[in-house]
Amino acid sequence: MGVAVSDGSGREFEVRLGSPGHGGFIVGRHEGRVVFVRHGLPGELVRARVTEDRGGSFFRADAVEIIEASPDRVPATCPVSGPGGAGCCDFSFATPAAQRALKATVVEEQLRRLAKIEREVTVEPIAGDSGVVTGGWRTRVRLVVDGAGRAGVHRYRSTEVITDLRCPQPVDGALDGVADRVWTPGADLVVAIDGDGVRHIVELAETAAGGPPGRPQTPRGASRGRGQRPGRRRESAPPVVDERGAIRDRAASRKSAMNAPREECVVEGSGRVVEYVAGRRWELSATGFWQAHHGAAQCYSDLIAEWSGLAPGGSGWDLYAGVGVFAARLAEQTGQTGAVTGVESARSAVVDGVAALGDLPWLELRSERVERWARNASGRPDVVVLDPPRAGAGKDVVAAVADADPRRIVHIGCDPAAFARDVGLYLDAGYHLAQLRAFDAFPATHHVECVALLDR
Repeated sequence: MGVAVSDGSGREFEVRLGSPGHGGFIVGRHEGRVVFVRHGLPGELVRARVTEDRGGSFFRADAVEIIEASPDRVPATCPVSGPGGAGCCDFSFATPAAQRALKATVVEEQLRRLAKIEREVTVEPIAGDSGVVTGGWRTRVRLVVDGAGRAGVHRYRSTEVITDLRCPQPVDGALDGVADRVWTPGADLVVAIDGDGVRHIVELAETAAGGPPGRPQTPRGASRGRGQRPGRRRESAPPVVDERGAIRDRAASRKSAMNAPREECVVEGSGRVVEYVAGRRWELSATGFWQAHHGAAQCYSDLIAEWSGLAPGGSGWDLYAGVGVFAARLAEQTGQTGAVTGVESARSAVVDGVAALGDLPWLELRSERVERWARNASGRPDVVVLDPPRAGAGKDVVAAVADADPRRIVHIGCDPAAFARDVGLYLDAGYHLAQLRAFDAFPATHHVECVALLDR
């Protein structure tokens, strides 16, 4: 069943589009109300069809006809995500340069609104990308299975399954043959292409409640150079406003179901993926947490090594550490006279990290909730690295980090609003935003990865 709408759904009107909003839409105004329009670009005149109108100050619509096109518009590269389609590729109809400009505008606006700072932002391609990449970058895909056993993705803001796997995001070969098989109705499928090029497919059993499984892992889905964190990141629809309590409750229900333990059946491969970063090898569960973009883990790891400022004998914390990819870089910089602690709530990720990092005995990986550990941590680290889930670190964790008084903080965030809020908290605690970089880790989508360096 899709999201219920009022009688206003389906009506059409013309509207001139304005600035991009956070969530993959462009903002317009119609009859005194704000309208969030998908499939359009700034400045375009479009015919929009209402997709959701629950009254109040805003409503949602799709651009179903482009009357006056932007010069940045190109033929869409994704046949699955057009009006009425999936939520995978928000901007596959814009040039890569225009996509990055849209994301930069959103990050700048969130920093202005939530952190109260003016900062010019440039969104960069991931290291190794040509700058014109819109597909073939995703190594992790999560699909859903409909009642007939066909694999697919959810329609945007709906639990309805679209059994069309032609989205260009996955790397070559990731979905070969998947549409030809009959899977277990109600299951989820996790498909991963690892660092050795081996494909792993794991079927996750239907949720215990028997209802629809969680929203599929669509772009901004992906992990960030870390280990097993089932259900933590991060595919999301645009923010749901407060007055939409019923929608929020359904989303929470789906998230809870997705995070609940699910019986796993390895269909192809071993179910244990192999990954490499900075010359190190990790082995972890195919259903675990790792960057979706094939170059992202290495890119962020290199940046953290550059920004950490660590010298032999130094100390550092890696919070939300996963399998310890970033912690390993810090430990290599401090040497055996230093001390590095990585904190991660998923025990399986810690086990995999410990197995990979046995040659770094001065690196301790702990299985504990970051917010709990940070409140009781002692000592003053030279640097703290945080790569929290989409919701960000939040007030309590930021306060605990600031109380530890590190010389430097490297904070990573995939949600511009949560990232800007956390940056604002650091600024309130006396830190200065020394550097900021943003990466197009999810081409053709509205998602963007931001990395901030903060110091006293």
